[in-house]
Amino acid sequence: MGKKYTIGVDYGTQSGRAVLVDLSNGHEIADHVTPYPHHVIDERLPGSSIKLEYDWALQHPDDYLEVLRTSVPAVVRESGVNPEDIIGIGIDFTACTMLPVDEAGEPLCFQAELADQPHSWVKLWKHHAAQPEADKINRIAEERGEAFLARYGGKISSEWMIAKIWQILDEAPDIYEKTNMFLEATDWVISQMTGNIVRNSCTAGYKAIWHKRDGYPSKEYFKALDPRLEHLTDTKLRGEVIPLGSNAGGLQPSMAEMMGLKPGIAVAAGNVDAHAAVPAVGVVTPGKLVMAMGTSICHMVLGTEEKEVEGMCGVVEDGIIPGLFGYEAGQSAVGDIFEWYVEESLPAYVKEAASKEGLSVHQWLEREASAYKPGQSGLLALDWWNGNRSVLVDTDLTGMILGMTLLTKPQEVYRALLEATAFGTRKIVDAFQESGVDVDALYACGGLPQKNRLLMQIYADVTKREIFVADSKQTPALGAAIFAAVAAGKEAGGYDDVVTAAQQMARVKEETFKPIPENVEVYEKLYQEYNLLHDYFGRGENDVMKRLKKIKLSTEAELKPVR
Repeated sequence: MGKKYTIGVDYGTQSGRAVLVDLSNGHEIADHVTPYPHHVIDERLPGSSIKLEYDWALQHPDDYLEVLRTSVPAVVRESGVNPEDIIGIGIDFTACTMLPVDEAGEPLCFQAELADQPHSWVKLWKHHAAQPEADKINRIAEERGEAFLARYGGKISSEWMIAKIWQILDEAPDIYEKTNMFLEATDWVISQMTGNIVRNSCTAGYKAIWHKRDGYPSKEYFKALDPRLEHLTDTKLRGEVIPLGSNAGGLQPSMAEMMGLKPGIAVAAGNVDAHAAVPAVGVVTPGKLVMAMGTSICHMVLGTEEKEVEGMCGVVEDGIIPGLFGYEAGQSAVGDIFEWYVEESLPAYVKEAASKEGLSVHQWLEREASAYKPGQSGLLALDWWNGNRSVLVDTDLTGMILGMTLLTKPQEVYRALLEATAFGTRKIVDAFQESGVDVDALYACGGLPQKNRLLMQIYADVTKREIFVADSKQTPALGAAIFAAVAAGKEAGGYDDVVTAAQQMARVKEETFKPIPENVEVYEKLYQEYNLLHDYFGRGENDVMKRLKKIKLSTEAELKPVR
């Protein structure tokens, strides 16, 4: 039959990337990145003076199509592969990234008369303005004793589907009424490629409170939230939920022509970016925690039974690998914190020094921070610059650095921020272990592990576990290509199951990061101090972070001009 290939498209926070992959060995023949033309929309609507409220984060749905228009043809051209030998395409996405669509499946923000309505746009995963709705979702579920709550660590996040839908209903009921369906962005892009609207089991399970056996929560529960939501799951959340690796339909001729592919090839069910990365690093059995490390971190581990774990984002049967329970937890800011420090808080002399040496600022800071031993800076930070996803599930928490003096250097602060995110991961690992979900080793993928060796060593020292690093620079995209191979099937030159595909296509580097005993000893002491701060500020003993936020919002409201 000759060599066969699939394409994986990874939709991140700021860009989309495509890879063309050889199905015989997982080698990436070509890759291409398309930055989103509209980036993250968090200040004003595009082409408008309409200012967004605090904690909003939107995107433009056409940016996703731009990735298909640009990156997919680019990898086909660059590879020189005959399109006849490309048998499938798969995608993964940040989640929950959702949008309202009309009867034709078109985003409401595409309609000229609705383009100036913020709620008609895509709500990115890090849109946190639905926190009041999330608080009510959790309170009412607790009061009613809803069984689903335990499957999500005791709290539903403001980042997820139901909270975002309810915010639209609360603040823009006309947009809610005009919405035919609310879709995950990954499912919407799949619908554009196939002409079929289907929902994938991963985002439905982790982000929309759907359960393989029980379905969605009851109509009575939704009615208790708001009578207008009683029939939500039968109307605006309706639709078939299909498993990962399923063929969502053949590629439509118009889309095939646009992308330079053969019409009718398999289009795999949508997936979550981090979850797609799990088989791409060869993890198809329990006990191995995969960290998809970028602007945030998603932590995933497999298990053989359903357990309750504090603050987890969810446990979903077949949610990552068919036949196993997939557990997810996460940190909502990691790379974002390092970027904030470099862009907003770094002295000019550091940038000048890095430039003179021909280094990036991050490279300079990593080198200088590596000269310090654990604990030498006297600094300790809480990694809550974008709230806390696990284990506290509270977007109203904020970041903190303790121990600053007049002698504190930029590289010391940088190292403290790296360490803080490692402590956040350790907290998640401990929560899994304490609940009977084993974590024996860590696997890292995404942009950060490839760029920052100090960061990976700190994570190994803090978690006391060996870390294996993905050999792919585009691991989620490779995972999407693996699922595309499964959607195409063995008969077409692909694979009939994810485990077999992963055995052939997944790759990790030979070099690993092992804990250094003397570092482990010091970090254990620092982690205990981190725990004290974590619980003091995060579990209600001192809500100063939330009080400051309220003062900030009330002050901004007073300064806001009256329209």
